[in-house]
Amino acid sequence: MVNEAENDSRQLVDAVVAAMEDKKGLDILFIDFSGMPNTVARYFVICHGNSNTHVNTLADGVIDGARIKTGFKPWNKEGYENAEWILLDYADVVVHIFQETARRFYNLEELWADMEVTKVESKQ
Repeated sequence: MVNEAENDSRQLVDAVVAAMEDKKGLDILFIDFSGMPNTVARYFVICHGNSNTHVNTLADGVIDGARIKTGFKPWNKEGYENAEWILLDYADVVVHIFQETARRFYNLEELWADMEVTKVESKQ
């Protein structure tokens, strides 16, 4: 049986993905850590943008979309200054919004490839 916290986390993931799609985020995916004990989050949601402006717009869109659809606000925000990699920490869900070069460099999806990775099909 799925508990309320898991359900809230999944609803937040869905809201984040929808906001990323709305703001034309690229190569959207999420990683499910629920099968791994003692993790810092249940999910990572990852995408990238084409420029500093696009990355900032994606982050702002995620914050607004998540708040409107779920009522959740991030506990912490990092990376707005240079917009190479913006991290939004919602505790159980951590959002990573990169520029493409930074995403390739850090390669989080490969680092966590042994977890369940779900790629979101592009609607474009």
